[in-house]
Amino acid sequence: MNIYDKAHELAAALKDSKEVTEITAAMKLVDADPESKQMLDNFRTRQAEVQQRMMSGDMPAQEEMEQMEKLFEVLSLNLNIRRLFDAEQKLSVIIQDVNKIITDSLQHLYGGEA
Repeated sequence: MNIYDKAHELAAALKDSKEVTEITAAMKLVDADPESKQMLDNFRTRQAEVQQRMMSGDMPAQEEMEQMEKLFEVLSLNLNIRRLFDAEQKLSVIIQDVNKIITDSLQHLYGGEA
């Protein structure tokens, strides 16, 4: 068994999954509405900036984090953006579950049970 072949099989399964199909459909709806697309693009840009700063050790102020949370809530009022966020969350859960399955399978290497 070639691990890389299995990884490519998993990648293809994810690409063909219901969750990715839902993200694609939701993204098309957002893209069809210029105002929604602009709002989402602005949010994603700010989100990436905050995450980049956090990774470099520059923790944002509580006020800035609250602003991001409020912006997320406002965006979620847009049904198409909410649909996209919900679909992305479902895919994120799958990726986390797959990561846990892989990690758990290697616990015996570090003294854990597997």
